[in-house]
This record gives sequence, structure tokens and C-alpha cells, in this order.
Amino acid sequence: MPGFQDLLHLVTTNMWVYGGSFLLVLSILVFVHEMGHYLVARWCGVRIDSFSIGFGREIWGFTDRHGTRWKFSLIPLGGYVKMFGDVDPASAKQSETVGAGDAARPMTAEERKGAFFAKNVWQRMAIVFAGPGINYLFAILILTGLYVFYGQPVTPPQASAIVAGSAAEKAGFQPHDVITEIEGRSIARFEDVRREVAVKLDTPTVFQIKRGDQAVTLTAEPLRLESEDEHGFKQSRGFLGIVSPGNAIDIKHIKVIDGVAVKDADQARELLLSRMDQTFVVELDRGEGAEAEAQNRILIHPLAANNADMKDSVAPNFNALVISESQEEAVIKHGPIDGLGQAIRETWNITVSTLEAIGQMFNGTRSAQELGGIIRIGAIAGDMAQAGVIALITFTALLSINLGLINLFPVPMLDGGHLLFYVIEAIRRKPLSEQIQEYAFRLGLAILVGIMVFANLNDIMQLIL
Repeated sequence: MPGFQDLLHLVTTNMWVYGGSFLLVLSILVFVHEMGHYLVARWCGVRIDSFSIGFGREIWGFTDRHGTRWKFSLIPLGGYVKMFGDVDPASAKQSETVGAGDAARPMTAEERKGAFFAKNVWQRMAIVFAGPGINYLFAILILTGLYVFYGQPVTPPQASAIVAGSAAEKAGFQPHDVITEIEGRSIARFEDVRREVAVKLDTPTVFQIKRGDQAVTLTAEPLRLESEDEHGFKQSRGFLGIVSPGNAIDIKHIKVIDGVAVKDADQARELLLSRMDQTFVVELDRGEGAEAEAQNRILIHPLAANNADMKDSVAPNFNALVISESQEEAVIKHGPIDGLGQAIRETWNITVSTLEAIGQMFNGTRSAQELGGIIRIGAIAGDMAQAGVIALITFTALLSINLGLINLFPVPMLDGGHLLFYVIEAIRRKPLSEQIQEYAFRLGLAILVGIMVFANLNDIMQLIL
């Protein structure tokens, strides 16, 4: 059980990093989500009974001047806003009485004006949509802030080399090809290429390429790679076989050049200089492992203009073979407007990729074992915290997008399920019967509990097996 033991050791020795970062990120996102419901509900004149971070028994709280109880509860894995007139926080049932037991009485006409269920269908839709909507807005604001104040990593979508025998070589990719579109979707950065190919798995995919002044269309079927992270969690991704710009090769790692075995760096340098501005294959020693071995032979087209240092023994890149044509990865700071546009674009791309991956789980293309639960999310949060503040902030934005997206699924008990009922009500001009809604909410609860149990069992089984 190396994965479980390693993760257990990491968590126990870095309790504040793993546990603290997970609870911090989750609490922030829950607060943001519920604040969306709260603000729009107040704007629509709904009275709020309670605003809770967590479930179960209250640990600490206070009551504001509007009568809302703000509190932290015992189980910090979610939260809720309970609105006046709702029997439970999920708004599954409503009551037109105030108080409980012998003290119960019917609502007055004035009190009824502040009940959630008494609002018109469009107001209820706005209140429900505000939760996932503000998760998206929050993610966009985080990414905009990062791109404006820190910068956005940008790598040109160009192949500096092609892995020999890979899907890219079989499809006809060549060094220095620039990818402009994948399946009709515009590509601006190499990071977009990685994400698109990773999700495509082994599906035939159409690429639009710019090769010099020519526009070329290629169809490639990425290789499906099954990988396992340091904790033992498994995932599948597509591997195309193109090397990103900004890469250089240490000459000492080159073993074969254009079919000629080399004994040392001096011989390798001499052969390389004689083949500048040509396309040929080099064989490298990248270490052990299936993925490393798969990339040991690459097709390159080094440019003499980029490798002048190889002729000068005192130059900093004397032992480096530069294989890319374009500049290295850069972190570009955007202005507020451009940063906002980039953040919206990134949020859209993440949403589309996530939906595609979920769809693959349903149709069997991707294993449902990749569905992660609390343990996996906590492990990722801890890893991001150890990687630095920027990584943790980026992860928070990604998780906020996923939280907003999942809550929009048309499953009863989720916001999307409520929205579906309200859309039907708007079309029929009357709500579905209470009995139908009750059965739907029971089914939705069973689905959600089943998914949660399955996801967390996935995490446990992958760690212990």
C-alpha cells in the first residue's frame, strides 16, 4: 500500500498544510456560493433564517439585526442558506406556518411576502442560479487578478520536436508546426493543446496547422496513457507526441544522431553542427519509465541561428542543443480588460473540457474510477499549497468553476434540479405537484449520496490496492 502509506505520512507530517489548505479552500468556496444565494434572495425581499458554513451542530455563530443566524457548524464539508418558509436548507419542502409544536401559527400576509416560496418563478430562478453563477464570477475574478498582477504563463502552440513513432509523427506533424485549431476550437497557447489532447484520449482528432505560409489539416489519434500520481491516484490522458517550445537538450544525453551512435559530447556537437537546418532523429537517454522511454527518440529540426553558442566553448549554452524556433515560455502581465478576457476564455475552456471528461465517463471512454472524492481533492489542495501561493490560488479558481458547473447539473437537490423545476413551472404556468417534487428530491438525494460514496470509495481503493 505505498500510495496510502505515502499519503498518510504526508498528511500526518504536514497536517496544517494538507488539512488546513483543504478546509480553507472549501470554506471560501462554500461561503462564496451561499453568499450568491443570500445576496440575490435579500435583493428579492426574502428573509434569511440562517447562513451556515458546515452542517450539523453549531460551533459558533451570531444573529444579525435582520434576524439571520450566521454560524460555523460541526461538519465543515459544505454549507447552506435557509430561507424563510423553507422546511429544510435544500428548499425541498415549504411551510406556511411559523413556529413549531403548540406555538405554530399561520403566516401573516406581511410575513408571507418574505417567504422564498411566495416569490414569483423568475425571482426564485435568479436566487437559485446566483449560487453557481457567483462561483463562476469568483473564478473569473481570481484568474483576472492573477493575469493582471502576477501574469499568465504563455507558450506558443508550436511543436519544437516530434516524438518518433508517436501519434503526431504518424499523422504527419513536423518540427515547428504551429497548431491553430483543434476540432474547430481556436488555440492560442501550448497549454491549450495539452488540455485538449489530454481530454481527447485516443479519439481521432482534427488539427489545423500553420506550416510556414501553408495551412495544413491533419487528423491524429492520440495515444491513451494510464498514469498514476505520487499518491497512487490513477488517471487517463491523451498523448500526442509533440514537444513544447522553450526546450533544449543537454548534449550529454544524446546517444544517437541520425542513425549514428556518438561516444561523447564533442562528437555529438560536431555531428549536430553539421546537420543544422535539417530534419533528423536523435535518440536520448531520458531515464527509466514507459513514458520516458516513449520519448527517447525525437524528430528535430534545429536552426543554426539559435545554436551559435555550440561553437563557443565559453558560451553559456555550449552543451545545449536548442530545438525550438520560437521564444520560450513567458509570463505575460495583462491589462484589466485583456486580463478579464483571458480569464473568461480560460473559464470557458475548463468548463468544456470538464464536461467532455464527464461525458466520457458516462459513455465508457474514460474509467469512472477517475472520479475523485474528498480524499483526492484534499491531497491536491495540499500539493498545491506546498507548490506555492499562486498554485493554490489557481487551484481555488479551478475548484470554483467545477463547483459552479456541478451545481448546475439538472439533478434534484442541486441548484440545477431546482432550476429545472422552475423552468417547467414557467412553461406550464403552475408548479409540479408536491408529490412529484418529493419523489424527485428523494431520487436526487439517492443519486448524490451514491456518487459521493462511489467517489470516496474510489479514492480509498486506489490508495490501499
